[in-house]
Amino acid sequence: MAIILGIDPGSRITGYGVIRQTGRQLTYLGSGCIRTNTPELPERLRLIYAGVSEIITQFSPDYFAIEQVFMAKNADSALKLGQARGAAIVAAVNLALPVFEYAARQVKQTVTGTGAAEKSQVQHMVRNLLKLPANPQADAADALAIAITHCHISQNSLRVSENPLLMARGRLR
Repeated sequence: MAIILGIDPGSRITGYGVIRQTGRQLTYLGSGCIRTNTPELPERLRLIYAGVSEIITQFSPDYFAIEQVFMAKNADSALKLGQARGAAIVAAVNLALPVFEYAARQVKQTVTGTGAAEKSQVQHMVRNLLKLPANPQADAADALAIAITHCHISQNSLRVSENPLLMARGRLR
């Protein structure tokens, strides 16, 4: 059994999702958003750090999974996103959590079957995979999708590492 905290970082809205993995079964534990309604970036980063630290304390996850930075058209936005990611990662590292990073396309591919999926498709699949009564908020759904991706990839890596034939054939990705 493992508890995974997924984070969809943003300087204004940071989504989070927490799931439990027991074998191949995934169970929803919680999700939501850290909203930083202040114009000053340092204060937003403090709120992200404090919010992620509180979520870690509340749920005691075993793993921390976060979306990687992608190249945005606007360099200023990409820098702010990177700083928001940094604040969340520091919160995890300070509480001794191992950090795993996943590209947005990889998350969409894992959850929906296509790396070009729309947010609504991710929400729908997260709802189905976790048997939720309604679609989660978009940023929370992305965070849950990141946690689901971590479960899927770590489970596949474990399965391959336990099978010497697969490793010999070079199927470890």
